[in-house]
Amino acid sequence: MDPTDKVILLVEDNADDEELTLRAFRKNNILNPVVVARDGVEALDYLFGTGAHSGRDTRNQPQVVLLDLKLPKVDGLEVLRQLRADPRTHLLPVVILTTSNEERDILASYQLGANSYVRKPVDFEQFLEAARQLGLYWLVLNVPPPAAGTP
Repeated sequence: MDPTDKVILLVEDNADDEELTLRAFRKNNILNPVVVARDGVEALDYLFGTGAHSGRDTRNQPQVVLLDLKLPKVDGLEVLRQLRADPRTHLLPVVILTTSNEERDILASYQLGANSYVRKPVDFEQFLEAARQLGLYWLVLNVPPPAAGTP
């Protein structure tokens, strides 16, 4: 599989943080397609092929989900809860990417099955480095679970 076929789902409601993330990926030559969901409902619709994404082939899931916690409509923890409860997405790598430094958010994220918790650095240079490391690990080094139904 071509590395650029590995889709990243970015779930982010803040337009500035979205642009910062996309810019950091470009500056680090992370050329993978990025699907952006701006709230929890949109993220769930994309992942489960419902609503605006009705008919999307859900066998083609993103390589990684970068999930903010503070989202409108359905918050990030509820998105994570629903992902882990469904056999189509329960093994999908999910990285919490948030500004929250609250211990309860960190604990709840891991209890619900997050694979990683990354606090968004405020400084752009630090954010560039965080994006580079996320891309290197989740898109290059990490071996994802086989797709459901694959031997």
